[in-house]
Amino acid sequence: MRLPDSAHIEQPWRIHELTDDFDLEDVWQFRTPGAGSDDFPVLLAALQERQASKSTGISGLLFKIRWKLGALLGWDRESAGTGARVTSLRDRLPADLRDLPAPDTTDGPFTHVYLLDDEYAAEIANGTVHGVMHLGWVRGDSGYHLQMAVLVKPNGRLGRLYMGFIKPFRYLIVYPAMTRTWERTWKDLAVTH
Repeated sequence: MRLPDSAHIEQPWRIHELTDDFDLEDVWQFRTPGAGSDDFPVLLAALQERQASKSTGISGLLFKIRWKLGALLGWDRESAGTGARVTSLRDRLPADLRDLPAPDTTDGPFTHVYLLDDEYAAEIANGTVHGVMHLGWVRGDSGYHLQMAVLVKPNGRLGRLYMGFIKPFRYLIVYPAMTRTWERTWKDLAVTH
């Protein structure tokens, strides 16, 4: 379910310290009924495992098309990534976050930034954008839920055009498919634990 920007902005997330020059593109909530305060790492591990099996359906097809276009147009060259075109958010981390051990995660094209008990951040940089996926564990009226924020810094005019072009695909295909998959992951966890 899409949320207003305030749902992210008003949380005391550490990511705010690192992304004041990024635009908040999207805020999304995923239902995790019955979730407790200690369930965030369990859900993250399950999402990591499921991500390893890759996207399927039309959403998976859109990602395959995007990676093929990126290869063809040079958007995903190493020279367009973190440490080359842009500085990694890891270089902005305050000492207390920098000294945390990096989790053993694989987020596809994303690179780990930090992991806390209630939030996780990963970044991606290419010829179109420098983006951040932020996951947070938010207490609600009926337990905890997963909240995702997408923060971006478009790379010039191309990046702004690209973000505008993909917006309907994100809202109509990618986020609904992600919601189904991530919420199914939680339901599967609830059955097995």
